[in-house]
Amino acid sequence: MTQMTERPPVSEGPDAPAAKRARLDYRFVLSPQWLGGLAFCVIFSIACALLGQWQMDRRMEAVTEINKVLENYDEPAVPLAGNTDLFTAFQAPQEWTPVTMTGEYAEEDTRIVRNRPKAGKPGYEVLVPFRTDAGQTIVVNRGWLPIGNTAGRPDVVPAPPEGEVTIQVRTRPGEPDIGRDAPAGQLASIDLVAFEESVGYQVADTAYGEMVEEDPAPQTRPQTLVPPTLDEGPHLSYSVQWFLFGLMSFFVWGYMARQRAVNDREDRELGLTEEAGYLSAYRPPRPKPVRRRGGEPTDEEVEDALLDAAESRR
Repeated sequence: MTQMTERPPVSEGPDAPAAKRARLDYRFVLSPQWLGGLAFCVIFSIACALLGQWQMDRRMEAVTEINKVLENYDEPAVPLAGNTDLFTAFQAPQEWTPVTMTGEYAEEDTRIVRNRPKAGKPGYEVLVPFRTDAGQTIVVNRGWLPIGNTAGRPDVVPAPPEGEVTIQVRTRPGEPDIGRDAPAGQLASIDLVAFEESVGYQVADTAYGEMVEEDPAPQTRPQTLVPPTLDEGPHLSYSVQWFLFGLMSFFVWGYMARQRAVNDREDRELGLTEEAGYLSAYRPPRPKPVRRRGGEPTDEEVEDALLDAAESRR
């Protein structure tokens, strides 16, 4: 019977299966350098989260505006009678509500609002007080005019219809005072308080009407204003990107830590540790010294001898 000889075990090198290799050592992450890197990731992620939330808040503001347009813009017009609070006690959800009213324009108190671009072109908007049959005076924005040949004014301001007129407008909130001066007969913004002061009598000072149509219609009138946009913008994508940036900082830190641990394990398996002569193994070879005449050792040889003696005593 043939006797089976036992084969000697095969030594495991650095290419052995990962399950049989030494475990990764992550104790180095407790060093000041790695803890400082982790602290930076925390601060960076907090900043990214704040920026992401800021973009989300801007998106919610845009969505709120879009919802107001969808709910009010194309709804049937309501009469001013019984709805005077739309202009005297305006609330944000009431913006873009169509309203019909009858009365007369006070053309002599027309005011022009400066710096009102349309489609990228500079121009003006025309405000005219409208005295309703109910005795209330409401500011009406009749539309847009381009800059004229005369500096600081449009060439012609179309007159509103004379006599009794029935108009349809959409409610818009008054604008704040922007702290700029304007020439006589003009305003820097649709500041209804400033409008009231300029004409010298009381007007509805929380909202104004943006022109939709007039009956009877005039032959010429200012250009229709640009309708509101329904685009919420890129705020959602920007918000997601900021949150992802904050998370990526931790992934990068973790990836770098793992690579360091893997490299350290491979160095230990190859014996390339500092204790085993890692530094001396990778020390570049010194150039061969040139001996002095007479066979005396050079300064480099003396230095090498001192270093070798020091290493032998370790």
